[in-house]
Amino acid sequence: MNGLIVINKPQNLTSRDVVNILNKKLNTKKIGHTGTLDPLATGVLVCLVGKYTKLVNLITAYDKEYIAQIKLGIKTDTLDITGNIIEENNNINITKKQILEVFKNFPKTYDQEVPIYSAKKVRGKKLYEYARSNIHITLPKTTVNIYSLELLDYTNNIITFKTTVSKGTYIRSLIKDICLKLNTIGTMNSLIRTKQGNFSITNSYTLEDINNNNYHLLNIKEFLNYPVIELPNLILNKVLNGNSITNTFNIKNYVIFTYQNKEIAIYKLNKKDLKPYIMF
Repeated sequence: MNGLIVINKPQNLTSRDVVNILNKKLNTKKIGHTGTLDPLATGVLVCLVGKYTKLVNLITAYDKEYIAQIKLGIKTDTLDITGNIIEENNNINITKKQILEVFKNFPKTYDQEVPIYSAKKVRGKKLYEYARSNIHITLPKTTVNIYSLELLDYTNNIITFKTTVSKGTYIRSLIKDICLKLNTIGTMNSLIRTKQGNFSITNSYTLEDINNNNYHLLNIKEFLNYPVIELPNLILNKVLNGNSITNTFNIKNYVIFTYQNKEIAIYKLNKKDLKPYIMF
């Protein structure tokens, strides 16, 4: 069984929990997800089944869209509402105009600090392991792109906004940085991933859908907009062995090679030749 499925992850489950449920339902251990969602978060979790797990890095790299809430006046150790409160401010005087100004001038690219409560590894240990052991560590930073910030609502000290970001962006850290620019404190109150690349929450399946067999596994031709070429026998063995081939097909970027309608490989243009990118 090979395919891609978009799950609408519910709250209070880890991404790994969802994969475990799919393992049992689809009767296969070979399933991977393409971008962790915290238990608090809901929404798009793209999962790959069978040999399509080789596409995990490709799909993980897609930009992501979120709808998030900031609860002003509270700061927690985890940077979200599930954490321990470490600071409070009951005198919040932030205006909608200030929020719009911060959103307008927020950097499009910057070095974002990774949250201490995350699975990012430093010196062989996950950051949350340092946090739980009360071990101080300098938090790593990663360069991220913030493509858009749109204010949706501001009521009772809760900011609701939509954002599109690059791979590796932590929305909890983004919220922390937004609050710093507002000269206040706040924490993530809720988070919904609404898109990953072209995969939308409107076309996702709930775990109830999965349980009721109401789902469809997408094949590679349905979600990768690459040319599909049936391999001629003349070059079949070359491709099966992962050799480079001459670009006689006039490919501009990527191509999916098939044989007897089965996916064999994805090749990528490299100068004048086609070279293997992913072998199935």
